Amino acid sequence: MGEMSSRTEGGATERKPWRSVAEKRFPFRAATFGKVTVALAPDRGRSADRRADYHDPTLPPRHELIAFGLWLRKSLGVHALIHVGAHGTLEWLPGKTVALSETCFPEIVTGALPVIYPFIVSNPGEAAQAKRRIAAVTLGHLPPPLAGAGLDENQHKLERLVDEYAQADGLDRRRRDRLAKLIVDTAQKTGLASEAGVARTDAPDEALRRIDAWLCDLKDFAIKDGLHIYGRAPDDEPDAMRRQSAEAEKAALLAALDGRHIKAGPAGAPSRGRSDVLPTGRNLFTSDPRTMPTPTAFDLGRAAAEEVVRSYMQSHGDWPRSLVIDLWGSASLRTGGEEIAQGLALMGCRPQWDAGTGRVTGIEVLPPASLGRPRVDVTWRISGLFRDMFPTQIALIDAAANAVATRDEEDSENPLAARTRTEGKISPRIFGTSPGTYGAGVEDLLSSGDWVAREEIGRAYLDATSHAYGGADGEAVSAPGAFETRIAEADLLVHTGDDPGRDILEGSADVAFIGGFSAALAALGRNADVIVLDTTDPQKPKPRSVGEAVSRVVRARAVNPRFIAGQMRHGPRGASEFAETVDRLVGFAETTQAISGTLIEAVHDAYLGDAEVRAFILRENPAAAKVIAERFQSARRRGLWHPLRNSIDDDLAALIAEAHGVAA
Repeated sequence: MGEMSSRTEGGATERKPWRSVAEKRFPFRAATFGKVTVALAPDRGRSADRRADYHDPTLPPRHELIAFGLWLRKSLGVHALIHVGAHGTLEWLPGKTVALSETCFPEIVTGALPVIYPFIVSNPGEAAQAKRRIAAVTLGHLPPPLAGAGLDENQHKLERLVDEYAQADGLDRRRRDRLAKLIVDTAQKTGLASEAGVARTDAPDEALRRIDAWLCDLKDFAIKDGLHIYGRAPDDEPDAMRRQSAEAEKAALLAALDGRHIKAGPAGAPSRGRSDVLPTGRNLFTSDPRTMPTPTAFDLGRAAAEEVVRSYMQSHGDWPRSLVIDLWGSASLRTGGEEIAQGLALMGCRPQWDAGTGRVTGIEVLPPASLGRPRVDVTWRISGLFRDMFPTQIALIDAAANAVATRDEEDSENPLAARTRTEGKISPRIFGTSPGTYGAGVEDLLSSGDWVAREEIGRAYLDATSHAYGGADGEAVSAPGAFETRIAEADLLVHTGDDPGRDILEGSADVAFIGGFSAALAALGRNADVIVLDTTDPQKPKPRSVGEAVSRVVRARAVNPRFIAGQMRHGPRGASEFAETVDRLVGFAETTQAISGTLIEAVHDAYLGDAEVRAFILRENPAAAKVIAERFQSARRRGLWHPLRNSIDDDLAALIAEAHGVAA
């Protein structure tokens, strides 16, 4: 069952075998430095199922975790707990959502222990969860610094040719035509043409337009230049606000330990224009849900929605009739409800606000003539966090859907009303997992790899989305099979990414929700567009297919030497960033089958094909090296990647063996 280290003084650790409950002892991995003890909490459940167990509301914590809390409070007698790393498991343990009692597991583990929780300032939803369930003081900290992605050698070559073509346009036609052919040929030889969306049947002007737009898209991408170290700024940090924030973070932590008041501050993404969240180091608060969507959020959300339907019309020659929107809690708080606004605008609805308080008081259904297009039948797939935090918004969305469903309008103008007349009833349009549960329902399968066909993942996604939500209080009703019907009729999924400091190859949730939907389509034998809506610049929303979105992240960030060098400044944590990128990339390939093997090859070559990067990962984090090798093996085994080199399989097996040797 493995080993754990017992607590020793002075930072040393003593390796001891795992002891059973019968031996009446639970050893913990911990080290003491004066009056500070650094301890690693035991897993909530089994280590092999760590990702799936995080949000399981039916799974009590292991005895080891309860003993850990008692050890902190009774044996060590600590005065406060500084929770490092977001999010943890304590705030997701079984029990009530708010107003916890002594029989709720977060209370059982932490008791009355003050919890000081450094939390990235751009994640208000999960910070709110920590406040609600473990009474944490959430000290906002800076996101990693961002830098422009730039272009690699092949991309620079293309850009120079495109610039030369632009200068030649209108002058020598023969020279211009030769340049156009050279640009397209170069893009096709390097594999960049397909990633830019260039088809072999495209006219030269269209191909050049796509290549130019793609190059600009890559250059505009913001990548993490290393990581942020809490309470610290580099000596040569040019940004005065980042220096001030680092000082404020350090001062706030010490003030919290002194039991002093910490000034409250808003949460949001500073790189999206939220300068009011700076300086960090304040106790995070979120928006008043009663004001969401705000008027500004509605205008931005409506513009993004119109861009989605315009893009669909360009691709398909018709308006979408039915779609599914992913609706998340943290994103809604960051943007003031832009994602809610997108769906309302697609339905042809607009919130009504109280002039005095700014609170949303109702819904106005706009006349068809004012829309300039048919209404869209919108289905909402809400996250568990959204369900817990926004019952008022669920009621608002439900009221809008019911109002649209009962309109006396032509079938072609209002597909929801047409469906309602056919069925003789108003069917639900808001779905999620059962109360108290979280995630997309596929996390266990993705983490274990215990599946053969992706249809199994799709079925798990559909089965988990078992409840419909609505009514005046946003309550849940068991509705088996109802969400499956909505998926079967959907023309597309819209999954929004609003935070410039985070992309879809970071965090497992994007893979679970997007991949779950894609796999569900396969399980139902259906086809639909899977759209990642980029609203990182809210003034320029950009819908992309999931394949285009992943390709952009790989080319601009994942294999970018600047990103790689930045992570290598941070030892084990930097190595884990590489492992997470590989895991998410292969996860998208497994679930969507829309990811080119050339992208997997590019990431492999950047992380393992480079001797220096490979040695760094193996030295600093052998567990990450093992995960990376195993995920590449999975891509090979499932036929998602066909490398040209025959030695790849042996190389991956050798890395796993080396990782075992380093960790032993």
